[in-house]
Amino acid sequence: MSDNNIDRMNDRTVLITGATDGLGRELAVRLGAAGARLILHGRNPDRAAAVAAEVTAASGYAPLIILADLSRLTEVDRLADEIIARTSRLDVLVNNAGTAGRPDGTRELSADGNELLWAVNHLAPYRLTRRLLPLLQASAPARVVNVASAGQQEIDLDDPTPEHDYNAYTAYCRAKLAMIMATIEYAAELDGTGVTVNALHPATLMATTMVRESGATPISTVAEGTDATLRLICDPGLAQTTGRYFNGTRQGHPHTQADDPKARRHLLEISDTAVISALV
Repeated sequence: MSDNNIDRMNDRTVLITGATDGLGRELAVRLGAAGARLILHGRNPDRAAAVAAEVTAASGYAPLIILADLSRLTEVDRLADEIIARTSRLDVLVNNAGTAGRPDGTRELSADGNELLWAVNHLAPYRLTRRLLPLLQASAPARVVNVASAGQQEIDLDDPTPEHDYNAYTAYCRAKLAMIMATIEYAAELDGTGVTVNALHPATLMATTMVRESGATPISTVAEGTDATLRLICDPGLAQTTGRYFNGTRQGHPHTQADDPKARRHLLEISDTAVISALV
């Protein structure tokens, strides 16, 4: 990603979820240094303060920090409410926050009763995007960038988060495929509005806290993943590109289930049901 393209973000408002570590943190520092106006989501106040200080040192101004636990859909809605109340525009939404679950792979439930990896990696960005669409459309041209994964496995849409024979890696891969399927559906819905929606696998096993805690050996640097993600955020050549999945900087092919429009619509139906159940 060339510095010239990043410079195009001067005075544009960018929301990054999961901005206090790894890819999100690196995106924040580089976009802040290029003049973007940042809204940074985090969960831990000390880590949020640390990244805010780093952005301020690089940019000369303090980003807006909003804390929220994205495993709770009420917190997702509160995050959206605060953003809507505190800014009049949103040029880019980067759904970066995610989790790989407990190091021992134990199945966990969110406070809403949803399987945790499904809740954080799919339901939270799905709901946040829905809530912020009016602001994005009012700010168009605007972009949504969903940080997914090359790890994708078919979802049983009648039982997307099974209790039996639970495997955390499989649950993670299903949630990331769901994110890609939602990306394609949102892109179709927003066709002609000036808002694009794309997903990417930024890099393989970046040297992040989540990867290290999983016990995996890092393969890629955070800088590699940042370059790939910045391309979707900034590159003028992708201004009209939407509904696509990228593997790094190249357009990729997601799991074949993502090509099935009936499966995608069914996914959105069960996602909406889960959201409504949590918020009632």
